[in-house]
Amino acid sequence: MISTTWRPRHPVDVVATLSVHRRGPYDPAFRVDAGGRVWRTCRPGGEAGTVCVEADGRGAVTATAWGPGAAAALDAVPAWLGAQDNPEGFRPVHDPLRQALRREPGLVVGRTGLVVEALVPAILEQKVTSVEAYRGWAALLRRHGEPAPGPAPEGMRVLPSAPAWVRIPSWDWHRAGVGPQRSRTVVTALRHAARLEEIVTMSAADADRRLRAVPGIGPWTSAEVRQRALGDADAVSVGDAGLPHVVTYSLTGQRRGSDEQMLRLLEPYRGHRYRACLFLMNAGVRPPRRAPRAPLRDFRAM
Repeated sequence: MISTTWRPRHPVDVVATLSVHRRGPYDPAFRVDAGGRVWRTCRPGGEAGTVCVEADGRGAVTATAWGPGAAAALDAVPAWLGAQDNPEGFRPVHDPLRQALRREPGLVVGRTGLVVEALVPAILEQKVTSVEAYRGWAALLRRHGEPAPGPAPEGMRVLPSAPAWVRIPSWDWHRAGVGPQRSRTVVTALRHAARLEEIVTMSAADADRRLRAVPGIGPWTSAEVRQRALGDADAVSVGDAGLPHVVTYSLTGQRRGSDEQMLRLLEPYRGHRYRACLFLMNAGVRPPRRAPRAPLRDFRAM
């Protein structure tokens, strides 16, 4: 076990900032405990680690880590919490965004540098419901991940390494509810994992080109990866099923929206368009639904 304390330059909401990495309410790689501490598993440099991050209420953040990847994970925690984020120039011109910024001044755009961790679940979320994607992610981590090092909450797992993802047999993808198109995209991408990991040293445009050179990875998946792994504050998830409606409804009151309309509305925030989306999504405003939302099922026992 090793531990470190970091005092960010500006207040950081640890839970809100790190929750973008949570893949559903039963994600085996992410938990928030009753004390408000965030537990995450990761594989920096290929080595498994568990990290517990908590704010002390006085502006400092303490991170404790276990496992062979502990030191590398602790070194990355400030970047996870926005140490490299630059919100200068983000000036909301819409009242809902101004209100969201006032409510969540500690919400920042973090950067993990962990491409595989961001890429695999993004591929699993392509063209399916969130519930289906979360179920597949959890099932694959339970079967092919490894137990989280240290005193992590029960059931936490570390995602497989890139070679381990490639070795998953077709029937296990099927059992997890992941169709052949998505599983093939994961396997194809991770056969080139070393090349994809290089995007953390690239510009956003070059990273986008490198990601989209992989068959099956389009603009939506690329943006989802760049948001998390690179801390790209301008990466808009074009092609998302719900985001255009949330942005359009929040900023205009219209119930339905399109990618084109969303991009027009976000144009004043160029350079910070993902940041604007993040604040709107975190505000929890959603257009009214035509039918009741189906309840989430508990997939922990599946």
